[in-house]
Amino acid sequence: MSAPLLEVEGLRTHFFTRAGVVKAVDGVSFTLGRGEILGLVGESGSGKSVTGFSLLGLIDPPGRIVDGSVRLEGEELVGMPARALRRLRGRRISMVFQDPMMTLNPVLSVGTQMSLAIRAHDAVSDRAARDRSAAVLARVGIPDARARLDAFPHEFSGGMRQRVAIAIAMAHSPAVIVADEPTTALDVSIQAQILFEMRELARDSGTALIWISHDLATVSSLAERILVMYAGRIVEEGATAAVLRDPRHPYTRGLLDSLPATAEPGRPLRQIPGATPSLLSLPPGCPFAPRCAHATGACEADPARRGEPGTDRAYRCHHPLGRAA
Repeated sequence: MSAPLLEVEGLRTHFFTRAGVVKAVDGVSFTLGRGEILGLVGESGSGKSVTGFSLLGLIDPPGRIVDGSVRLEGEELVGMPARALRRLRGRRISMVFQDPMMTLNPVLSVGTQMSLAIRAHDAVSDRAARDRSAAVLARVGIPDARARLDAFPHEFSGGMRQRVAIAIAMAHSPAVIVADEPTTALDVSIQAQILFEMRELARDSGTALIWISHDLATVSSLAERILVMYAGRIVEEGATAAVLRDPRHPYTRGLLDSLPATAEPGRPLRQIPGATPSLLSLPPGCPFAPRCAHATGACEADPARRGEPGTDRAYRCHHPLGRAA
């Protein structure tokens, strides 16, 4: 069995505020294989986006990574000098952000921005950079790609702008792309096209993809494996089909029950009671216990990670659901 492409172990990212320490990422561990698509899901505030930013070392003060390891192809990224990390970003690990209008420069043409990104890592001519830019744009489904290099971001639709952002991330054929809810603001048809294109890109190039989303339906159609986050921790993980068909953690069950597609016509939608706890004052033990119908006194102790023999299933719960109960 080949070594994992990306290994994350005990990652902790905290924000040191006047009100106290926010443990946004609290002991996250996972691996990612070559060409694998991994889904990272959870409610807003669960820590999934901060996890993605931490992988690329994009945490600004008052936040910082306080513990843990992130190894890309065996090379440790946590603690790497800033200059070395800048050389690595975009070339070996890239990120697609949620809003392309916040990442694309409105006063530079798309071709100029792509060429700058390419030449930041490769010593190539302007013409070679432009040729590569056109090829990558065509690869993500931009029609008449060479001519569109001279267009500006505002001349593209939302879906096309997101394709441009994905093309920039793909320009150096990185080993890993972290996609932070890149289709949230797009309509369903454009979303489906981009998901299809991302699957094809991962399959054809061998690039691994971490897809961050709160939308279980989107992740279920894309990811091979899923991590469910709550209050900065991974509370359940495993093959996507297995986790969504037969969840072990009550939080995962609650997310699935909240989907409109699972509701009976004419009946109110089911929802998880309460709200996510403040990361400044988490309850003792299991952070989901105040919202959980299965909670007992045992949940005042922190649940350990429990795996299921012979599978890649794991969870952190004192009262797991399903066959493991």
